[in-house]
This record gives sequence, C-alpha cells and structure tokens, in this order.
Amino acid sequence: MRKKGVIQANVTLEVPFFDVDMMDIVWHGHYVKYFEVARCALLDKINHNYTQMRDSGYGWPVIDMQLRYIKAAVFGQKITVTADLIEWQERLKINYLICDTQTGERLTRGSSIQVAIELASGEMQFVTPAVLHTAVAEAIANE
Repeated sequence: MRKKGVIQANVTLEVPFFDVDMMDIVWHGHYVKYFEVARCALLDKINHNYTQMRDSGYGWPVIDMQLRYIKAAVFGQKITVTADLIEWQERLKINYLICDTQTGERLTRGSSIQVAIELASGEMQFVTPAVLHTAVAEAIANE
C-alpha cells in the first residue's frame, strides 16, 4: 500500500465513450488525464491551483510520471481517482489511485513529480517557492 499524503482529494468520473477503444476499455493514455483531474482538485484544495501558481511567478511542469495498470476501466464505469500530496519541499510529488467507485477494486496507480520553474527566467528552482509552502501549511491546518 502506498503511503497516504498529508492532503488528499478525490474525484468521481464516469468513463465516457470517447475514452475507450474498440474493446470498450479505456485507452492507456487517458489515465494520465484522470490523474490530472484529481491533481487539479488537490491543488484547489490547497488553494494553489495552476492559475495561482502562474500568478505567483512559477510554472510547475511534470518532469516524471509513473503508472501501473492493474485492471482496465471500461465504458460507463464509475471510477474514483484519489490524489495524495506526498512531497512539496523541493518538488511536488503526488500519488494517485484509481478504483471502481462501487466495489473499491483497484484499477490503476501512479505518481507524478513536478518542479517549480521561475517564469521570468525559465530557471528550475531547487527548492519549492515559499508561496506553495504557505499554501500547504494552511491547508494542513484546516484539515
């Protein structure tokens, strides 16, 4: 079992027809999209979403992503995607878990790593900007 993050967000989605292949299973690339939906919910929960990141002068590109497929999601299935904030001191690491909403069965798990880039200079930051530290601390206090 992967470790639970300090802050967690869950989203429930229904697999749409346009995300499946001719066998009615989710095309592998769409799992990244589902992770992104959960990541956005997590960033909203810590009150530091992509717009707020940009406005603070930093971009946060994904530099690494890992996915492990356990069982395929299928057309019409309701899935719950969980995003857990694991690291934020030097980089932003988020773990993900996709489960069948009704049964709780695990379908896919993964993680993403993002780093701060100062937008004005384009330079990678080797420590997380203070604005994100503050947002995480406030979100933890409000949990």
